[in-house]
Amino acid sequence: QVQLVESGGGLVQAGGSLRLSCAASGRTFSSYAMGWFRQAPGKERDVVATISWSGGSTYYADSVKGRFTISRDNAKNTVYLQMNSLKPEDTAVYYCASARLGYIMAITTTAYDYWGQGTQITVSS
Repeated sequence: QVQLVESGGGLVQAGGSLRLSCAASGRTFSSYAMGWFRQAPGKERDVVATISWSGGSTYYADSVKGRFTISRDNAKNTVYLQMNSLKPEDTAVYYCASARLGYIMAITTTAYDYWGQGTQITVSS
């Protein structure tokens, strides 16, 4: 059974930093692209960043480009999201997800078949 467990969420002041981690188990982690998504109250779940299975390719939403960095450690079966210069509009529940086999990169929710439970990020002004 595939499990994704996020950690690292919390409350931070605007301009601060947080690092999210997502530990995966139950499938060969290094064979799958991974992604981070977020969902604010009343809004759809949107892509934040994605990373290819090797870590060689990444994608960022325009709203986080230059502030967030996605990375992965295939030896530890973990994907990370380093978030710097946080803004109040970054407040949301953040989810990590594992893409379906065969996707090199994926930015739509339908491309992912396993999701973590989500972790709340609240950025105060």
